[in-house]
Amino acid sequence: MTTRYIQLPRDIVEISGPDTRTFLQGLISQDVEKVTQDHAAYGTLLTPQGKFLHDFILIASDDSLLLDTEAGRGAELIGRLSRFKLRAKAELALREDLTITTVFGDEASTALGLEPVPGATLRDGGRIVFVDPRTAQLGARILATPAGTGAFLDGKPLEAGVPEDYDRLRIALAVPDGARDMELEKSTLLESNIDLLHGIDWEKGCYMGQELTARTKYRGLVKRHLQAFRTEGEPPAPGSAVTADGKAVGEIRSTCGDHMLVSIRTEIGEEAALTAENGTILLPLN
Repeated sequence: MTTRYIQLPRDIVEISGPDTRTFLQGLISQDVEKVTQDHAAYGTLLTPQGKFLHDFILIASDDSLLLDTEAGRGAELIGRLSRFKLRAKAELALREDLTITTVFGDEASTALGLEPVPGATLRDGGRIVFVDPRTAQLGARILATPAGTGAFLDGKPLEAGVPEDYDRLRIALAVPDGARDMELEKSTLLESNIDLLHGIDWEKGCYMGQELTARTKYRGLVKRHLQAFRTEGEPPAPGSAVTADGKAVGEIRSTCGDHMLVSIRTEIGEEAALTAENGTILLPLN
């Protein structure tokens, strides 16, 4: 695969102050202490009942933490976190001066001077460059101002890509894209592949929604998961039902061309004949 880059539509939330880490530690699914100057991590914020609200990549920046999260939902994330701040000395703000650019392809990490290890991080002036902590197959990201990113990329053996290039790769790897693939206040982490993407620390102490998350894992209660498919025929719309032998077994989530993520029941095997509600046949992508 040619190594390409695109700027992603993302919001950056900064949390600063002496209580930043202790404040976040009791709220999110990731161990905040694993976020260092050399390592980025992936985490989520859940409801008290263990249902999805927000996901984000956590990056250390001097004494602050930066959260790389869904575009258009940064202010909402700040609002939700602020409800729990109480007397904690932590300030939350949107960093509208910063952008996220992803570099992806077979040589993405090498082209940026990184080992292909999830979360591996380097710093170049005011820029932070890191391997995607969910999977190194998604490539690396650059967190910087637009001018800083341009200067960093100048002269590197990369081609400008288009959003569809990245989206097809993400779907093929069965990586959810926030609320496009996870239902707010409904989806659980294990049915959304978050455990497979290093988004849960099973050894840390309590956090909001931990009880249901742990119970789902240890009692084997996962009834569905996200799986990548491709279509033969007209692509179905997100939200369309998927059937097998006339019975509903899943639902289309995000799509890109003939690629799609499907929330599908775990007992459905690869040999099952799956059809979207518009009659399109679905075939496993991997």
